[in-house]
Amino acid sequence: MIYSLPVRVYYEDTDMAGIVYYANYLRYIERGRSEWVREVGLDQNVMKERDGIVFAVRRVEADYLGSGRLDDQLVVETQVKAVTGVRMVMEQWVKRGEDILFHALVTVVCMTLDGHPTRLPANIRQMVH
Repeated sequence: MIYSLPVRVYYEDTDMAGIVYYANYLRYIERGRSEWVREVGLDQNVMKERDGIVFAVRRVEADYLGSGRLDDQLVVETQVKAVTGVRMVMEQWVKRGEDILFHALVTVVCMTLDGHPTRLPANIRQMVH
């Protein structure tokens, strides 16, 4: 399943050349993952309060392929690529129409509230398979 999130490019997202500042693509894909979590029915507040675990980004592999510009209507697409007992790898794209402007592979893990790694809960592994 690919989850799509529309994103408008605002003035605050751009640099002096009027193109999306490179770090903002990371913000866009974070929003895409956050909305994907909601879409599949996970409640991160419940995970934190009941289970004492939170998601954390472990690794990002990113390719900048094009430039978004002020007022562009972009779409962030998010898809689970792989799930193991301890990590989830998500593939994400930022597109303008059919043009891919940014591509990333993001490795997400779970951590306890005191910062120790822990296994992904079984219900999450089942939910995303």
